[in-house]
Formats: sequence, C-alpha cells, structure tokens
Amino acid sequence: MPKRERLDDRIDALSPHWDIVRPDGPGPHPLVIQLPGCGGKKPFQQTWAQVAAASGAAALVVDSHAHRGISQMGAYAGVCTGLRLRGAERAGDLIAALEWARRQDWVDASRIYAAGWSHGGWAILDGLCLGDKIERFTGLYDAPNAPLDGLAGAFIVYPYGGVGSLTHLRPAASKPVISAIVCGEDRIVGSRGPLRVFERLKTQGLNVSVALFENGTHAFDEPDARDLRVRSDPALVARAHALYTDFLTAPL
Repeated sequence: MPKRERLDDRIDALSPHWDIVRPDGPGPHPLVIQLPGCGGKKPFQQTWAQVAAASGAAALVVDSHAHRGISQMGAYAGVCTGLRLRGAERAGDLIAALEWARRQDWVDASRIYAAGWSHGGWAILDGLCLGDKIERFTGLYDAPNAPLDGLAGAFIVYPYGGVGSLTHLRPAASKPVISAIVCGEDRIVGSRGPLRVFERLKTQGLNVSVALFENGTHAFDEPDARDLRVRSDPALVARAHALYTDFLTAPL
C-alpha cells in the first residue's frame, strides 16, 4: 500500500525535483505535465519539453523517483519490473502536479495536458480509472473527487497496458482527448496490450487516436538507450514530435 499523505505534502516532495521549460512571453501558457518512463527522468525528455515550448506550451517534467529515494539502478530493478511504484500509485504524482499547475497564474488552467512515456503512460491511463479509489491506489487522502477532470488531453507514448493495469478492470472516470503512439516492434511492453487498452477506452466514449509506428521499437526516441531491444530512429522521432506539436496546438 502507498504511504498515506496530504496532497500538498506530495506537491512539496515532488516540486524540488521537477524541471520546467517555458515558452517566451508572460503567459498564461498551456502546460503539459510530462511523466517519463520507469528508468526516470532522462535527457531526451528535455528535447520533448523544447518541442512543447516551441509550440507555445510550457512543459513540467516530473521526477517520480528522487523524493522516494529510488536510484537509477533501483528504478531498473524495482520500478521497471513492477515490484514497486505501479502505475496507479504513480498517478498520485500526476494529480499533485495538476493541482500545483492550477494554482499558477502563468498557466492557462483550461489547457493543461499530460504526456507519458512507457511507465508514465501507464500512470496516466490508470489515473483516469481511479474513480472513488484515489486514496487506496495513490495514498492521497485529501485529493479532490475526480482530480483529473478538466485535463485537456493526454499524449501517450509506448505505454504499458498489461497485467496490473487498471484500464482492464475499471472504467475511465475522466475522459480527456487521447493521442497515442504504439510501436509495432516493441519488445518491452508489446503492442497488443496497449492497442486493447485504447480500444476499450474508445468503447467508453473517449476520443482516442492511435498512431501505429509499425517499425518502431520501445524508446525509439531515446538516442542513448542501452538496451538491445531498443532502436533509435530519427525519422520516427521527427514524426512523433510533429504529432506532439499538433496535439498541443489543436483547438479545444
């Protein structure tokens, strides 16, 4: 069970470790909350944040590991294997970041988005399905009901959608527009599980668009990945960045 804590305490724990990239001008700006994969915050997330800023949106890159004392080795051994910090628990970090963002006068509260890669995508998808079990799954005992209501959209890249994913067990309580990328040669989370998740969400009335990168592997956008199952692909990165820009600039 996750540790019980106040929403403001989670914000205070997270905020010293997150990165913010803002576009030019005083705002208010749209904001996208970026949740990296199970390995933690890595340099390529800054590239995505710069793409967001170029489109006119600020990016907040969340580090879910630092305040929990999870090293990179610990992340690979524990988080990536599902032994700790599963998607539903990490959804509490998204709730905290969203609450923080709503309090900032330089943020356009009507255009707050979430973006997640792999484990981060799992956390967002599980967050949509928390329903009335917020405290049970996240440990947050004073979070507002339906905390992800008002989220303008979710951009999901090669997410986990297998055993332990709430999307197979519970309906979505919040229904933002979803734009997703699934990779046909993903040897880490596969493609069938995520595709089933998105089809299930469509049947629940969510507006979901999925781009299938047939030749893409997991972490195709991570040039420094040290995994034989991963192949960096600049052409797919360019395509993905274009989708991100379109997602963040589409009219509501």
